[in-house]
Amino acid sequence: MLDLIPSLGAWLPTLGGGQFAVATIAAASGSVPRPVGTSMIITASGSVLGSLSGGCVEGAVVALAQEAMDDDAARRKTFGFSSEDAFAAGLTCGGELDIHIQPVPARAAHPLRTALQVMAQSGPDQPLALVRTLGTRGGDAVVVPDPAAFQLAGLLAAAPELLHLLHGETALQVESMVRGGGAGLVRLSGPGECPPDRDGRSGRPEDAAVLVESRLAPPRMLVFGANDFGAALVPAARLLGYHVTLIDARPAFARQPRFAAAHQVVTDWPHRYLAVEAAAGRLDSRTVAAVLTHDPKFDLPLLEAALALDLAYVGAMGSRRSHLQRVGDLLAAGVAPERIAQLHSPIGLDLGAVTPAEVAVSITAEILAARTRAASCTPLRDTSGSIHQHPGPAPAPTDFNHQEIAWT
Repeated sequence: MLDLIPSLGAWLPTLGGGQFAVATIAAASGSVPRPVGTSMIITASGSVLGSLSGGCVEGAVVALAQEAMDDDAARRKTFGFSSEDAFAAGLTCGGELDIHIQPVPARAAHPLRTALQVMAQSGPDQPLALVRTLGTRGGDAVVVPDPAAFQLAGLLAAAPELLHLLHGETALQVESMVRGGGAGLVRLSGPGECPPDRDGRSGRPEDAAVLVESRLAPPRMLVFGANDFGAALVPAARLLGYHVTLIDARPAFARQPRFAAAHQVVTDWPHRYLAVEAAAGRLDSRTVAAVLTHDPKFDLPLLEAALALDLAYVGAMGSRRSHLQRVGDLLAAGVAPERIAQLHSPIGLDLGAVTPAEVAVSITAEILAARTRAASCTPLRDTSGSIHQHPGPAPAPTDFNHQEIAWT
């Protein structure tokens, strides 16, 4: 349900104290348009917030939600590709979605109603997690305000029934998923029965599970270099959800209005800034460093410091010739070869990028490929020959990342 947060504040008055249902993707396989955890809210009057499949199954889900609200019983339905009946509700993309529908009675102090109210007050980048049960009549749910520091014992006061369901390995899975971010389903297993629900019924349904949705603080991207390429990369990085800091030692360059899209602009020597941030614990294994300064007096001490840290990605702009010189200098400075092998240089995927905007796409594409471990993309560092092949007359040599230029 975390995907609904941007719209919840304006939409909660539509719910009021009335009856509604929450339809959620509990499992997905094959080619599907939305991931696990994606939710849609349906009111008794037929108003809808959110989407599960871009239109393929929404009509059928709304009908099931109305049935669930009529008898106050949860529903679970699998939707897949239907080749026999073109008019049946199915996914034309060929994937499969397992949809869970939880009704929430009118005026009830239901855990899902409370969770929606809490989430509606959250900021767009605020760390947050939602842990909820599926397949049980109660529909327990609890909002976790600090997922990175989450401990399962914290559920005791907020949702004792939910805590009772978790044993051994399932408890460890839930705790790990909350602290790691993302979304996933943990099937409930282990000794004991569920405690009686609010109607006095007990027992563990066969499909009982815990759905975890967790959103950590945005990962950081450090863009070193107040130049045309930095100006293009900053907004592109924000589109990927990074908290972007631009760093340059030259005040006259860093203070230009074209870098206003950065969350933070810092005037400092790059390697010194990196050392301070690392010592303060403000960098982690999701942090990305893009070195666009293309000046050895900045690049070498910065890369020496960056390659000693556990960062998600370290990339450096430059031609193949400058990269070879850089590698030699790093080796001479005592940087281990296995650490240098982690450097993405020349930076970016082999897209034939020329302009700063195109180079930004090339860099963000490589960062995304590294983040998702996509194997079908080719980094420039893994190719040979000229970085960019011009189909026609070569343009003026203004792009020092994707052309072999005599002065690099």
